[in-house]
Amino acid sequence: MSTGKKQKIAVILFNLGGPDSLTAVKPFLFNLFNDPAIINLPQPFRFLLAKLISIRRDPHTQEIYKKIGGMSPLLENTQRQASALEKKLKPLGDIRCFIAMRYWHPFANEAAEAVKAFDPEKIILLPLYPQFSTTTSASSMENWKEAAQKKRLCANTSSICCFPRDPDFVKSHIETIKPHLKKALAGGNVRILFSAHGLPEKIVADGDPYAWQVEETVRTVVAGLGKDPDLEGASFDHVVCYQSRVGPMKWLEPSTENEIKRAGVDGKNLLVVPISFVSEHSETLVELDMNNLALANVHKIKHYTRVPALATSPAFIDALAGLIKGALGQEGVRASAGNRICPEGFSGCPCKEKS
Repeated sequence: MSTGKKQKIAVILFNLGGPDSLTAVKPFLFNLFNDPAIINLPQPFRFLLAKLISIRRDPHTQEIYKKIGGMSPLLENTQRQASALEKKLKPLGDIRCFIAMRYWHPFANEAAEAVKAFDPEKIILLPLYPQFSTTTSASSMENWKEAAQKKRLCANTSSICCFPRDPDFVKSHIETIKPHLKKALAGGNVRILFSAHGLPEKIVADGDPYAWQVEETVRTVVAGLGKDPDLEGASFDHVVCYQSRVGPMKWLEPSTENEIKRAGVDGKNLLVVPISFVSEHSETLVELDMNNLALANVHKIKHYTRVPALATSPAFIDALAGLIKGALGQEGVRASAGNRICPEGFSGCPCKEKS
C-alpha cells in the first residue's frame, strides 16, 4: 500500500448567496445591483442606482424572507452539498470544498483566505449554476480571480464553466422528476413547466449562452424521461419558461406566470421543475411554492406540484464528483465534456476547444 502524501485539492463552490437576517437584505440587494455583470453602468452611476434600488426593494424583499424564517437557506443548503461532495471525493486525495458566495457571506475573499491557509496544490472552480451566464458563473469567476490575486494564491487552477447536459446531471434530474411525474400522470393531462431564472433579452442578444443551455438541459432531460422504462407510454407535454423578472427591461419569455395561466385555459395539470436551481431558496420556496401555487388555484388548475431542487440527491453529488474528477488533470476553463459545447455566436462563453 502506498504511503505517499495525498494531493491537496481545493474545490471552490460558487453560488449567489442570500441574506442571513432581515437587516442583511438591503446590503445584499446593493451588492447584487452594484455588480457590473447585472447593471452595466460606469461608476458612480452604478453605485447610485444600486443604492436606490436596494432602498426601494428592501421592504418588499424583507416580506419575502419573512415567509421562510427571516433568512435565506441557500448557505446551509450549499454547506450540505459541500459536505456530501467532500465525502464522495475522499478517495481521490485530501480534497476540501470551500464556498464562495457572490453577494453575501462567505464572500470570495473570505473563501480565498481559507484556501490560502489550506495551501492546496490544485484549485478547481465549480459554479453551482449548471447553465453558464455572464451574470452568474462569469461574475463569480471574475470575483474569485480578484480575490485569489489579492491573497496571492498560486496553485494551478482549472474552472468548470457549465454542465447543462452532463449525463450524471441529467440523470439526477430524471431521478428527481420521475416519482412526481408518475403520480401526476395518474391524474392525466400533464404539462411539465421547466422553470429557469430569467434574464433580460439584451444580455442573451449580446452573446450570453444561458437560454440555449437551459434549452439543452430540458431537451436532454425530456429525452431521458421518454426512454425510461418506468414511464413507457407516458403522455405529457412540456414548456421552458422563465421566472423572477425585475426591472423594466424585456426579459426572456414565456414567463412562468403566463404559462400557469395558459395551463389553466388548456385544462392542464402542472408539474413544475426548477431546472436552473440546484438548491432551495426564496425563488423556489416563495415564488414557486407560494405565489405560483396561489396563481394556479386562481386559474383552476386542479393539480400543481413542484419538484424539489436537486440538493444532495446521490445522483447530483455523483454528477458534481464526476465534474471534479474530469478537471483534475486539466487547466483553464472547460465545459463538463471537456470541450466547447456552445454554438458559434455565443461570445459570452469562455470555454475553449479541447486541444
